[in-house]
Amino acid sequence: MEHYDIGPGPDPFAHSVSAFETLTATLSRRTAGEWTHAELEEHLEAAGRDLIRQLLQDHLDLRAIREEQKTAGASAVQVVGPEGRTRPWREKGHERRLACLFGNVNVRRIACRGPNMSNVHPADVLLSLPAGRHSMGLRRLAAVEAVRGSYDQALDAVGRRCGKVLGKRRLAELVIAAACDIDAFYRDRAPVPCGRETLLVLQFDGKGIVMRPEALREATRRKAEETAAQGRRGRLAPGEKPNRKRMATVACVFDTRPAPRRPHDIIHPPGGRTGERIPRPGPKAANKWCTASVIRPPRQVVADAFGQADARDPSRLRTWIVLVDGARHQLDLVHAEAARRDIEINILIDFVHVAEYVWTAAHAFHPAGSRDAESWAANHLTTVLAGQAARAADEMLAQADREQLPASRRAAVATCHRYLTGHLDQLHYDTALASGWPIATGAIEGACRHIIGDRLDITGARWGLDGAEAVLSLRTLTANNDLNTYWTFHTAREHERLYTHPHQAGFRLTA
Repeated sequence: MEHYDIGPGPDPFAHSVSAFETLTATLSRRTAGEWTHAELEEHLEAAGRDLIRQLLQDHLDLRAIREEQKTAGASAVQVVGPEGRTRPWREKGHERRLACLFGNVNVRRIACRGPNMSNVHPADVLLSLPAGRHSMGLRRLAAVEAVRGSYDQALDAVGRRCGKVLGKRRLAELVIAAACDIDAFYRDRAPVPCGRETLLVLQFDGKGIVMRPEALREATRRKAEETAAQGRRGRLAPGEKPNRKRMATVACVFDTRPAPRRPHDIIHPPGGRTGERIPRPGPKAANKWCTASVIRPPRQVVADAFGQADARDPSRLRTWIVLVDGARHQLDLVHAEAARRDIEINILIDFVHVAEYVWTAAHAFHPAGSRDAESWAANHLTTVLAGQAARAADEMLAQADREQLPASRRAAVATCHRYLTGHLDQLHYDTALASGWPIATGAIEGACRHIIGDRLDITGARWGLDGAEAVLSLRTLTANNDLNTYWTFHTAREHERLYTHPHQAGFRLTA
């Protein structure tokens, strides 16, 4: 719509000018000269926000006047609705409320009407007004604050900046709506290409989220109901689960340059390092991309991660490395997806998980915290890093037989032996270190703590399915540093849904 100069009359920004002059007059008074800087900040924060709100209101009023002038001067222009029917009537004075970053404003515009037809508002398209009351800027602020802290904290943050423009329930709804285009955004986004010498690393893990009873998976909900039917108990039995969590699957894909190392770069020799050789640094993650879901099944999250990796290496020229914690269901999903895509992958078990099993076995032979336990664990872990996990497992079991350990301590050694021998195909650390591959899942462990633990696992939080998925997706988006780009994409998609879809309130002007 073209801008037309309004005729002689009152200044359309007179209210804004008056508000500004009132503010300057207040700051010029002697009483203001006695205010501290904190009091000045407090006053300017409130008065400045009201001034900006008034500027926006005056601008919207000016646009309404120009629209009315154009309509009066171009009576031949017809508005056709989405179904192809002409709206012959014009009606001024239709208003709607818009809650924005500066407070509440009114938008006045012309309604194009016809018999037995829905109204069409051309100004809504030009302003790209949302379907509800809340502006896109306010929706973004609500989403940013809600994924940073609790909903109560987010509501306080929005209120301090914008005034009382939002309620808690509506805040939660806006967060869910803000995440609706994330999947489409990543489907259309091309990753940064890398050379064939750059390693391509995929990592997977899972973490439980405390859910409301109706949001639990069916098997977990049934167990929770069975436990509740047995009556309240003082505490859980050893190894028993409270049956109030739903597992979220997290995946991470990143690029890294090879960084060759030796076993003693990872595990220091018994007695400590001499200082003559500085440990070589490990590979550093770059271009990290994460995804997570509590709704989609794990196989879908694994497939999404493989899709991201495939987009980074469509010609399959790079070395693919998959790091997991050894869970059988994860390994099965990874093998199945790699076979489906006909991709050659190198699977490694996270060395930190291996070390935990070895340390538990060390404490079966020596007291916890003793130098003997440290030396025992260091020797066996060095053997594992040298690619001889089977020998390390057999040696510790043979030692348990020689020392005739009691059953309670022998169980820890047997568990470690079973873990090592059961994953021999994923314990080729000698090849990994010589080739400069990563051998630990620090990236995915950190993602689980940051994306899930720092927000969805806060004290007292219990989640519905849609809310948990939305916050999880938005936190993942933020961790990928894609929020700004996504919001531009989301705003455009929202406009298309409202105004350009053939079955929505779009329109065209015809002479």
